[in-house]
Amino acid sequence: MTSLDLAQRRLREFAEEAAAISPLYEHLASRAAADPEVAALLTAASEDNATGELLLAAAHRLVQAEPFHQLSNYYPSLGGTYGADESTWPLFREFLLERGDRVRALVSSQVIQTNEVRRAALLYPAVAAAAKQAGGPIGLVEVATTAGLLLGLDQYSYRYQTAEAGQVVAGPAKAALGLHCALELAPGAVLPKLPKAVKVAAKAGIGVAPADLTDEDAYAWLEACVWADQPERLRLFGVACGVLRKNPPRLVTGDPVADLAKAVEPIDAPLVVLSSGSGLDLAPALSALGRPVWWAAHEAGELRLLRFGDGEVSSAVLATTEAHGQRLVWR
Repeated sequence: MTSLDLAQRRLREFAEEAAAISPLYEHLASRAAADPEVAALLTAASEDNATGELLLAAAHRLVQAEPFHQLSNYYPSLGGTYGADESTWPLFREFLLERGDRVRALVSSQVIQTNEVRRAALLYPAVAAAAKQAGGPIGLVEVATTAGLLLGLDQYSYRYQTAEAGQVVAGPAKAALGLHCALELAPGAVLPKLPKAVKVAAKAGIGVAPADLTDEDAYAWLEACVWADQPERLRLFGVACGVLRKNPPRLVTGDPVADLAKAVEPIDAPLVVLSSGSGLDLAPALSALGRPVWWAAHEAGELRLLRFGDGEVSSAVLATTEAHGQRLVWR
């Protein structure tokens, strides 16, 4: 359980985070923080999981289940076209409090699961560089995965907008999912060479609770974790899930560091490990594998490529990044 004071503080913090990118969520979270009855719904979550984003995801899930409710007019993810106005908060407040038991059940049993497929556009240049160094088909591994969307990296197409060369196209030409990313150059840098294809021999993901995309409830929760006034993110998520359903990668339940060796053991190909926003230090686990392995790490606003092999580690910062995949500054 979480104290009311902590719940209100987490809601205020989330409102500040959302202010620049989500007018709807900033509007709702700031008012929820000032409303003890609504904020109290979040106290059913554990202290580690009790965030403003979790409460808004629970609300999103319940509005999804009642798409004809008047509140859906304010949810672009459900076709709503209204901007936040004087009616939004009273509607939202009434909706949540009338369904208080269901809200508490969701926040006590679920966690936020971020699936941002646009980050594949940030990682593709690093994976391509690793594959070139490996000299053949690679084994692609995503750590701290939920739905495994980054494991579809070789199946997506990419359009990088540059000042120097216009639009640079990479990935398969007839991909179901196309991702766009601004690619800028730091002073003195040159554009990376991006191949049309990265050959992948095997794939695996490991996470504490990987999601089963064929499970309707699990899929609906992943959708609810996408912010409701960002319908393009939701569209990309849906298309990426469709790609993965056709050829599901092997997902392993376990600790992304302690159980990494178990996840990669069946892969008989040079390993390229992906991480994005995980905050994990994989270096000791990767060194302990005793085989050549590359780590494409999108962490803390940087894209790094590390290579482990022969008892040595090399590391290079390839770029700085925007967190969700819209912008890459090559170094």
